[in-house]
Amino acid sequence: MKQSIITSFLSKTQDRFSAYHEPTTLRERLELVTQIDGCDGVEVVYPYETGDAAETKAWMEELGLKFAAINANIKKEPQWVGGSISRNDPALRKGAIDIIKGAKDFAKAVGAPLVTCCPLTDGYDNLFQIDYRTSWRNMIDSVAEAADYLPEIPLFIEYKYSETRVHCQLDTCVKSILLLKEVNMPGTGVTIDFGHALYAQENPAQSIAMCGESEVDFYLHTNDNDCRFDWDLVGATRNFLHYAEFLFYAQLYGYDKYYTTDASPRVFEMMPFFDNHSKMSRGIYQLVQSLDKDKYLKLMREEKAMELLQLVREEIYRI
Repeated sequence: MKQSIITSFLSKTQDRFSAYHEPTTLRERLELVTQIDGCDGVEVVYPYETGDAAETKAWMEELGLKFAAINANIKKEPQWVGGSISRNDPALRKGAIDIIKGAKDFAKAVGAPLVTCCPLTDGYDNLFQIDYRTSWRNMIDSVAEAADYLPEIPLFIEYKYSETRVHCQLDTCVKSILLLKEVNMPGTGVTIDFGHALYAQENPAQSIAMCGESEVDFYLHTNDNDCRFDWDLVGATRNFLHYAEFLFYAQLYGYDKYYTTDASPRVFEMMPFFDNHSKMSRGIYQLVQSLDKDKYLKLMREEKAMELLQLVREEIYRI
């Protein structure tokens, strides 16, 4: 199991009420990653963390780290508060697309395998606020243009039910798959965030299966929440069996990318928080790895629900 971390969480973060932890430089964040047990990868946010590509690549090599992804941030600047790649203004869309293209340039320069992007400001808050027809078409055209640039660097689109908008355009896995089917280009995929799936009232394992059976590539973020808000908690602390099933299906599909930690310590001690997440994820991964998956799948096909429940009780819960 390859584990990585979104490096921005190893610095100062804030919500509407408080700020947490002290600010750090990218170099300091990379050094902190080396202290997290079982973690040797990073997802770095472009353009706010990335800096000079050659310098960053040298730091990574020095510290023995690898890139999981480059995260293209198209939501932070004031002009994109009302949306980015779905907007009617071509200049606004172009600016956001250029950020994604820049992230691809950076990924190529440092040897990162993919770019991921979560268009959180694309959506709406009120009914009768946007024209759903043109907004959807703008999203398709924007993703297509971004995907067509440096196609050897895959572009993964991350969905979320809400935040920063009351309704995000890409709020579910199914809608993300539909978008990419409309884009109809190689080198694209869906970033499935475990917590975002829960928050959208999805089963995260089923989201993996939908991508797999729709022949859409996927990249995974790990965390946990209470299914009511995206709290970015330590994995499996609230939804243990969902987490185990999520890893079960990731293994079924031979997932070999990084499992990237998208979790925020907030009020907790930073390093123990991430250390616990890494160990929790690895422990459950190894537990799931030890299961006889063919036996589970056979019982699923035979619809032996109570026999499956017994296996889950004995082999996963171990009670």
